[in-house]
Amino acid sequence: MKRILIGLIVAAVLGAGGWFGFNLYVQHRMTSEVEAAFERLRAGGSKASHGKIAFEQSSRTLTIEDIAIDPGNPLQGHIKIGAFKSSGVRQIGETRFAADGIDISGVEIALDEVGPGKLKVAYKIPQVTLRDYAGPLRVQNVPASSSLGDVYRLVLDQFASVTATSVMIPSINISFDAGSSSGSGEAVYSGLALQNLGRGKVDAMKTDRATFTINVTQPGKADKLTGEISGIIVNDFDSTPILAALDPQTSGDDSYRRVYRQISSGPYALKSALGLRMDIDGFAMDDIDVQPSKLHLFEMFAMLPQDKSAPPTPTQMRELMEKVAGFYDGIRIGKAEIGKTSIGTPQGTGKINAIRYRQGEFAIEGVDAPSPQGQFKMERFALKSFSMPNLMSWASGLTNPGQPPSPDQMLGLFRVLEGAEVKGVVAPHKNARQPITVDTISLNWGQLVGSIPSKASLVVKMVTPTDPANPVLQPLIVAGVDKLAIDLDLGAAWTEASGAFALAPATLDLGNLAKAQVSVALAKVPRDLFTTTDPLEAMGQLAQVETGAIELSLRDRGGVDLVVAQFARVQNVSRDAARSALVAMIRAQGERIAASNLDARVAVDALAGFVETSGQTLSIKLTPFGKLPVLQLMDVLENEPIIALAQFRIEASTGL
Repeated sequence: MKRILIGLIVAAVLGAGGWFGFNLYVQHRMTSEVEAAFERLRAGGSKASHGKIAFEQSSRTLTIEDIAIDPGNPLQGHIKIGAFKSSGVRQIGETRFAADGIDISGVEIALDEVGPGKLKVAYKIPQVTLRDYAGPLRVQNVPASSSLGDVYRLVLDQFASVTATSVMIPSINISFDAGSSSGSGEAVYSGLALQNLGRGKVDAMKTDRATFTINVTQPGKADKLTGEISGIIVNDFDSTPILAALDPQTSGDDSYRRVYRQISSGPYALKSALGLRMDIDGFAMDDIDVQPSKLHLFEMFAMLPQDKSAPPTPTQMRELMEKVAGFYDGIRIGKAEIGKTSIGTPQGTGKINAIRYRQGEFAIEGVDAPSPQGQFKMERFALKSFSMPNLMSWASGLTNPGQPPSPDQMLGLFRVLEGAEVKGVVAPHKNARQPITVDTISLNWGQLVGSIPSKASLVVKMVTPTDPANPVLQPLIVAGVDKLAIDLDLGAAWTEASGAFALAPATLDLGNLAKAQVSVALAKVPRDLFTTTDPLEAMGQLAQVETGAIELSLRDRGGVDLVVAQFARVQNVSRDAARSALVAMIRAQGERIAASNLDARVAVDALAGFVETSGQTLSIKLTPFGKLPVLQLMDVLENEPIIALAQFRIEASTGL
């Protein structure tokens, strides 16, 4: 029995010794692997050191303490890690390893002089936890270049090579300093979590809360901005299109590729030390795509002037705007919306219900804001077929050093937009007590020929007070007309096949005064008239245009009585006497006109009848007797209006 007991003790001692010996062997091997990795960093020009290395065989847990790395070129900075602990470590294949979990604590990253602005950035991350991790054993494809673009490409390349079911980061503190001329600040992110990383993609990311402080350096008085945003959520992020833009072998990709399916946030608040405050309920963007061939972000940075004391020249600014326009052209957003927004200033608080972008339309809705004259309200403002790249390209073309914009450059705005709309405006008038109210102002154009639209429409429905400071409107004010209701509907279109141009119907409704309709037809309008911006050439093209029929309809809604009352007041006679005098004057003038144009008598009689009886409709139609060039008509109208009238067959009538 004693021998058996001694044998068991010896076996246990030998087994324990073998176990500890194996542990020591494995730990030595793991230490060698870690040392080899650090040696590779040092061979690449970095300074790298570490503290204690431990490996626990039963749980296959590797721990490395006090890691310190100074990368050197291409990235100047410092990296410190208090402890790196990886459990369930195992090698998968020749170049990759996996771990059940990785816990990293005490991370500090300091980057010096990042980018052309020489920005200094410091990150502090107390804890990072990864689950079900798999990644490469060593960093691959380290660039020899020191460019910032290559550094970003390296980071994204490594990100695309790892997988994990989750990443948890309780907090991140980021501080930055751009120097005394640009400002500094700090941002803190709390509750950052990522789910299902793999092949450069992330299924979902969220941040519970983010706060920031920015010290703004500006002439006169410095400012301090503080802000907070909560509930940031990103769904379906894909970094590979951005990596493709940074890779010379794939940066020529002209296809649009989705980077984000959706980005959204909860409430956002921003405050300024100078008294500004902005609060937003939240925002959301869907389907953000990029075109790798146009994402030349670092080229734009390189174009920024290095001497901040000297403003960029017009040529530099134009080139930069063209590059920025190309960059924006490489970004496509399905839709975006900013929720209810309030902006507080020392003068008052303004509110916006929503700002939306969808299918090329940019809209601002529900504006209620203070102004020096009073409160301004607007139901909706929209730009149709809005494109930021096109707008910036157009604006860059206007910055021509030493030369004013050409007519063709100014007309380029028609290519940027296809229309604009304003609805539900109530705005204070600078001189009148009553506000200006706008039901609708809608301007649309299309069918561009060169830079000029060949089709356009304008609709205006509004009420404006009569301005007491305007001498032209004094008769209306004296007559008790304190506001004008304007209802305008104007449409114009050119037909290339026939060369016909029609302005019809153009309707102007002045509420309780009058309603007018006019239509004008032109023939043989050449296409080149729309494409030329040379005034002399345009006059040559205009010489081919012929006048067509002109029709006018005028409905009296009180305007005649207003004219009669004003005439009676000036002549100090009764209204009946004033009306009779006006009719007599019209007939007398008509006799002189009829002496050279018998057709004019019809129009004169109709006009006299229109004034004689209130509430009638006057209709006049002018039809050219033959070919009548527009330039010829304009010349005759300027010098001999009566002779110009003789070029038309005149039809006129009145009726209730």
